[in-house]
Amino acid sequence: MTDHIIRVTDPTKPLAFDLSRPLEVEVGCGKGKFLTSRAKENPDCDFLGIERMLERVRLFDGKCRRGNIDNARVLRLEALYTFHYLLPAHHARRVYVFFPDPWPKKKHHSHRLFSPLFLDALWKRLEIGGRIEFATDHEEYFGVVKECFAADSRFREVEPMPRPPEVWTEFETLFRSQGMAVHSAAWQALEADDAPLEPLKIPPEALPREGIERRPKKNED
Repeated sequence: MTDHIIRVTDPTKPLAFDLSRPLEVEVGCGKGKFLTSRAKENPDCDFLGIERMLERVRLFDGKCRRGNIDNARVLRLEALYTFHYLLPAHHARRVYVFFPDPWPKKKHHSHRLFSPLFLDALWKRLEIGGRIEFATDHEEYFGVVKECFAADSRFREVEPMPRPPEVWTEFETLFRSQGMAVHSAAWQALEADDAPLEPLKIPPEALPREGIERRPKKNED
């Protein structure tokens, strides 16, 4: 039976992908409800989930096994490091970041994923014309992320994809059931100077931790 968990034995070596097939990536994929749904609907595309919590990684693997899903894998690693070093250049057609921890306290803002450093790596991994889809229940953070993209000429804002209830993540289902507002946006990668990425100058333990979705306010589905 296929093992859907990627084991990284050499963190300096990029992951191997079939470049003849499109790739979609979800940061903070949780138990895989959204990404496995996408994988079932798009068998000619490969899917990669990035998730830091071990139990969720195992549940993602079990969901793929039970559903006989062979085109989805999950990686337990930091999102920034993964985008910076392990993904092929300009190959991902879509990247999804849904309901990450907004780190609302000012002293924790450095843990947030969206920054010029991440946008450099994100643009480098998206194909030209590829999209990033973002959603959050945190209005202040939504504004911060929109400002971050507005300041980067390599991206333009586009209409976000429709997400019917059957593909909502566990967190989106929970937040909507509590009557909380959900803010969604998407951006498309544009042609730009394709300069190489500079090596990360921060230790792995200091990397942003936004690949992890927030803990739910009650048990997940």
